[in-house]
Amino acid sequence: MGALKPWHIAVLVVVMILLFGAKRLPDAARSLGRSLRIIKAETKSLHDDDRDLAEKADAQAGYQPLPPHAAQPQQSYAQPQQQPYAPPQAPQQPVIDPVQRVRDH
Repeated sequence: MGALKPWHIAVLVVVMILLFGAKRLPDAARSLGRSLRIIKAETKSLHDDDRDLAEKADAQAGYQPLPPHAAQPQQSYAQPQQQPYAPPQAPQQPVIDPVQRVRDH
């Protein structure tokens, strides 16, 4: 009952020609074909992107971070530990308010 019969297709073609005209149907079919090709290419690229992401994730899963003791270089006992350089600091002088200084003098 729900099967598409050949006369259904013929009626559909006649209705399409009456609605759109014989001149516009080839242009519409051409643009529909282009659109379908674009959609097909985009879906293929999405599948390729998903596959590339999965491959990258698999490749990165093989990397293991270094354990904490391996991340720091071992220091030999022959050399003393060096402290990071800190520039000498000038002695701090108290801050004097200029207005108060004028009032005092």
